[in-house]
Amino acid sequence: MLREKDIALFTDFYELSMAAAYFNSNQKDTIGLFEMFVRKLPKNRSYLVAAGLEQVIYFLVNFRFKHEHIEYLRNHKNFSNISDRFFEYLSKLEFTGNLWAIPEGSIVFPNEPILRIEAPIIEAQLVETYLLSVINFQTLIASKASRIFEAAKGRSVIEFGSRRAHGPNAGILAARASIIGGCQGTSNTYAGYKMRIPASGTMAHSFVMNYTTEEEAFQAFCHTFPKSTLLIDTYDPIKAVTLALQNGLEFEGVRIDSGEILSISKEIRVILDDAGRKSVKIMATGDLNEHIIHEMVSKQAPIDYFGVGTELSTSRDDPSLNGVYKLVGIRIKSSNLKGHNYQTIYKRKKSPGKEYFPGPKQVHRLIRNNTLVADILTLDEDEVRDGIPMLKQYIKSGKVTERLPSVLEIRRYCRNQVNILPEQFRMLDYVPESFPVVISEKLRMISNISD
Repeated sequence: MLREKDIALFTDFYELSMAAAYFNSNQKDTIGLFEMFVRKLPKNRSYLVAAGLEQVIYFLVNFRFKHEHIEYLRNHKNFSNISDRFFEYLSKLEFTGNLWAIPEGSIVFPNEPILRIEAPIIEAQLVETYLLSVINFQTLIASKASRIFEAAKGRSVIEFGSRRAHGPNAGILAARASIIGGCQGTSNTYAGYKMRIPASGTMAHSFVMNYTTEEEAFQAFCHTFPKSTLLIDTYDPIKAVTLALQNGLEFEGVRIDSGEILSISKEIRVILDDAGRKSVKIMATGDLNEHIIHEMVSKQAPIDYFGVGTELSTSRDDPSLNGVYKLVGIRIKSSNLKGHNYQTIYKRKKSPGKEYFPGPKQVHRLIRNNTLVADILTLDEDEVRDGIPMLKQYIKSGKVTERLPSVLEIRRYCRNQVNILPEQFRMLDYVPESFPVVISEKLRMISNISD
């Protein structure tokens, strides 16, 4: 697991190679302008939910090379010809730049900057890997969670995926991103402790199987937890519920993890209601995704909670996001400009299929009648009448400038963002041919003449 004190080394090695080359060619004072954006959405998606900014900010303000890091690099064969001056530079390096970003929980479309870094070129280059890793993953999972939450149509969704996530760190961040996307809770205890998000759990089949009888297992659990949720499908869910009722057990919910959940839930609902236990909730788990949940809801399954694991915490249908971090401009010292120390030069890549718009940009969101009409992509200094600038500055000269909201505050903001989407974008199977993103005329013109 990545230790917090080692976060500066969480970078691809070529970033350090470029840093050394920048240093040796006297480029370290050049200011780099980098933007992260997504070229295309994962399959079957019509929007993204931005997530991961809090971890990015923590990384930037704590970015330091320790003595043992420097010694590792100094003794690496690739750096055998690098001067001590470079290692001395790294030993004192901190992030001194600026960060602009779209707030977590915001809706994002392709080619819109999720964040922008403005910093001395070495600083801006070295942070690339961490930023991409955190934003790509959490945005992917938050977007998946939003789809699942939409499919549930107001029923609660709990994230259950830590054991299937790609390692413990991924499980923790997946829990966080899932809450942002709409989930009400998580099974991840550490996420509950560290992030103050609702953490809960019921029981496993092994607990029931440990006892001589299912009745004995239920009694033991209810004795310890009087307001229990019982796992009822270890043997026969109908018999299990009947058994629990006959023994007068006080339980608040039942969980179904296998079988024909739709028909089972309907039969169990009748049994509970006939027994005067209308307040008992039914929870469904077991390889659920947004499509299965949508089908259950559309067929009026009496399910109050959905627990979603593998499909959510790995975004199983498309488990990667192709976010990129690209140089959109540089600022170099110039003695020819009156009152300015730096000259800005726009940059863009021209490789076929990998072009992007140059220069630092802003997204202006137009909302009419509580519906997102368009996002206008402009150069950063441009204004759009009635447009809401989406990118905010969070770090200035290495210092945090904005209060960061809690995860639950971000979740509320995210739901408001999703609610203003045009109706078709909230449909489960809608795959748009185009997005409501308009490129300003000035930005188009700059793109045609920039380097």
